[in-house]
Amino acid sequence: MDLMRQIELENMKTAVPDFAVGDTVNVHYLIREGDKERVQIFAGQVIAIRGSGIRRSAVVRRIVAGEGVERIFPLHSPRVQNIEVKSRGRVRRAKLYYMRERVGKAVRLSANFGKIRGTRSVRNRGAEGKSAAKPS
Repeated sequence: MDLMRQIELENMKTAVPDFAVGDTVNVHYLIREGDKERVQIFAGQVIAIRGSGIRRSAVVRRIVAGEGVERIFPLHSPRVQNIEVKSRGRVRRAKLYYMRERVGKAVRLSANFGKIRGTRSVRNRGAEGKSAAKPS
């Protein structure tokens, strides 16, 4: 194993929550104000996930006072304390950048109450990928 991969594995979080694009999440983020630190919750919809391994990050969007606010959270950062999935959304795209132009009720996504379609995280990719393959 090369040195870079070994350092990445040492610094990665062991438990990254299982969420996907379209889900509504609460991100508990550690912020510093002067000499004090506190946890602030950023609640919104995940509109994109990019990267893999320790470089994996999620773009979370919410509406504040009628204005859209987006924030990129590196998932393995020590500043990200916790990610809670509030609800799961059913989407047919990998990136939801079209949500930026939507206003009002058009921002809502349909809920996903049924079974999970496809893999939702890197952790589950190995087990589901093998069973989903078509027999020839």
